[in-house]
Amino acid sequence: MATNDLTIGLLGGTGPEGRGLALQWARAGFQVVIGSRSFERAEKTADDLNQVLGKKVVQHGENGRVAALSEFILLAVPFEHAASTMEAHQNDFRPGAIFIDATVPVSFEGGKARYAEPPEGSGSEHLRARLRPDIPLVAAFKTIPAHLLEEADADLDCDDFVASDSKEARTRVMEAMAGITGLRPIDAGLLDSARTIERLTVLAIGINRRYKVKTARYRVIGV
Repeated sequence: MATNDLTIGLLGGTGPEGRGLALQWARAGFQVVIGSRSFERAEKTADDLNQVLGKKVVQHGENGRVAALSEFILLAVPFEHAASTMEAHQNDFRPGAIFIDATVPVSFEGGKARYAEPPEGSGSEHLRARLRPDIPLVAAFKTIPAHLLEEADADLDCDDFVASDSKEARTRVMEAMAGITGLRPIDAGLLDSARTIERLTVLAIGINRRYKVKTARYRVIGV
């Protein structure tokens, strides 16, 4: 496992997706900091992950401190809390930081997942409209099931779509993602591609339910 000086902070990192992403980034050798509104919850999550990893490599703190420490700031809260969490801490973001949105606006009606399209066209574009202009936003990790991410020894064996209006930010995030075992980042172009990517997440949720599995994800053939 290679060591990387890049610090990746997860806002709302104590939920299933946050824990899973923290685990995968830490396994890839990155410096990872779990954030939460509750210091105690962040501390427990970091301790649990370090136990799985076999060494103390995941750090923790309240969301504001994590935002200030990190070069990559990854949002891993449910979409209904995404804008408020980002807005509460975006003034803490350091110059040159990249904001990564892994959220998807999904609602459940009668047990069926539906895409809750924001007025801007996608969840990522909704957040982009509220994010301070000097911080680039990258959409990523939207189609990988949290259940799979949390499995310490699982082979992800999938592709993940990455979109951003900043080519530089998109490239930097993809280069870092390539260090995660079994994951291949796919350049999906500009941020409006999130409109399609987020709908693919809803499709995967439906496939999981129909086939009674938890790990449906995507692979692009021929690229």
